[in-house]
Amino acid sequence: MIRVQLLIPTLDQSGAEKQLTLLATRLPRDEFDVEVVALTRSGPYEETLREADIPVTVIGKCCKFDPFSLRRLKQLIRERQPDVLHTWLFAANTYGRIAAGPRPQPKIVVSERCVDSWKARWQLWFDRRLISRTDRFIGNSQAVVDFYRNVGVPQDRLTVIRNGVETPADAARSRESVCDDLNVPQSARLVGFVGRLAPQKRLKDLIWAFHLLVSVQPDAYFVIVGDGPERAQLEKFAADIPTKGQVRFVGHRDDVDELMGHFDAFWLASDFEGQSNSLMEAMAAGVPVVASDIAPNLELVTHEETGLIVPVGDKATFAMAVDRLLKDSDFAATLAANAQRQMREEFSIDAMVNAHATLYRELAALSS
Repeated sequence: MIRVQLLIPTLDQSGAEKQLTLLATRLPRDEFDVEVVALTRSGPYEETLREADIPVTVIGKCCKFDPFSLRRLKQLIRERQPDVLHTWLFAANTYGRIAAGPRPQPKIVVSERCVDSWKARWQLWFDRRLISRTDRFIGNSQAVVDFYRNVGVPQDRLTVIRNGVETPADAARSRESVCDDLNVPQSARLVGFVGRLAPQKRLKDLIWAFHLLVSVQPDAYFVIVGDGPERAQLEKFAADIPTKGQVRFVGHRDDVDELMGHFDAFWLASDFEGQSNSLMEAMAAGVPVVASDIAPNLELVTHEETGLIVPVGDKATFAMAVDRLLKDSDFAATLAANAQRQMREEFSIDAMVNAHATLYRELAALSS
């Protein structure tokens, strides 16, 4: 058995945590002994992991540098003696490599999930300083890998493993039920966003774009699924501009797949991403998408073939793109079908899991 320890800051409902959970629960049990460690806190995905009989440990880090948590993590690694320590996101990537030591017994895999232009100099210094303790560095898109190559990660340690997404079954809920739940008319045209309400998502751009859209699509409603630090500010912003009360903030939902299946369009305005799970899920659900022209989105969406691409910050063009989809149902259906086929053929969960399993086998063989 290959012992794999997956270390991530939290088990919140977010993209990296979802991919880790899919990986942990779907690795072949006859070959891999998997455990998950949350560095800071638990979250909703702990229940999913435990239902699949995946052990979960929460370290409880309470500040940026917490020596007690670092010591506990060191002890846990010594006790469990994993063949592969796979860390996810900056805090876990840093703590994991420090805790494993300069000559670690486990092979260390590091995952970054975003083009991390937000990182401060001290964070990039840590990334460079710990390269010697990194056996393989995974990015979930070519754009992420290119960013970290420029930071200083050697090419021979870099690997792209793309996110996996499941093509959902037909929605169990009716359109009428969803409209009633959202408190919108049965004739409403639903434009959706799913994700964390954080600055890089540029939700203000989309709310402004929606303000323009309702002037030509009076039956349109903007459904914002998710939560985050900007929620209160965005709710006030939406209330202060004339959108006729047609913006709905619905928070975290356990039925996102069912809601998304009834969207008439999905849009994503981010100025940086790694590989957007919500964009992929919309494409897999057969929803026509409009996305900003950042490199990770361009790896998923081909303009006028699998979706529409809009310059970052161009509110008017976001509005016109969705208006085009709502007015031309045949064009929207063609984009959606092409995107769904692409997700099914190139971005399956099985492909993501198999790529990780192959990497773990290679690294375990090197250490034996």
